[in-house]
Amino acid sequence: MLDLFYDGGWAMYPLLATLVFGLAVIFERFWALARASINTRKFLQNIKVALRDEGITAAQEMCANTRGPVASIFHAGLVRVDRGLEQVEKAIENAGTIEMSFLEKGLVWLATVANIAPMLGFLGTVSGMIGAFASIAEAGDVNASIVASGISEALITTATGLAIAIPIQAAHNYFVSRVDRLIIDMEESANDLIDYLIEMEMEKTA
Repeated sequence: MLDLFYDGGWAMYPLLATLVFGLAVIFERFWALARASINTRKFLQNIKVALRDEGITAAQEMCANTRGPVASIFHAGLVRVDRGLEQVEKAIENAGTIEMSFLEKGLVWLATVANIAPMLGFLGTVSGMIGAFASIAEAGDVNASIVASGISEALITTATGLAIAIPIQAAHNYFVSRVDRLIIDMEESANDLIDYLIEMEMEKTA
């Protein structure tokens, strides 16, 4: 592997940097999204029970002690219950926007790495071919041993760039789908909470 790395020429160093950076973002997103995932249905049911049996304060404390975007938007809404349901909806919407930004954090960098890695590989390819043709021009004759190193450099960098881009792109697509599922859970659970608060308000009025 080291021999291939050195044979690839200068382009292998920025390719290695993109790989390390991409892997760091992947590990960070895995950790962050794992912490953001909870059993939304169970949590929503617990919040409803707390609201019915213990009141707003107990539900707020439950949200504050639970990690994840759903708990955060619930907490933002429940804090403003005394200001009316309109303020609750607005607070949940604003908190949801912030949580979406957090969930999507880093995905643009994965997409950037997936796009840049093949380009760096192709740049190394062009560099290697330029070196090969320069060697031919200097020797004044086409000799396989003269151009072999340049062609080898070209092929290695192309393969390396694609080998980096493919798994990084796959990871990016996986995270996008996972974030989409989390956002759908946030929206559905937020609507359920607001509907439940409306029901509670109607019961009090009745």
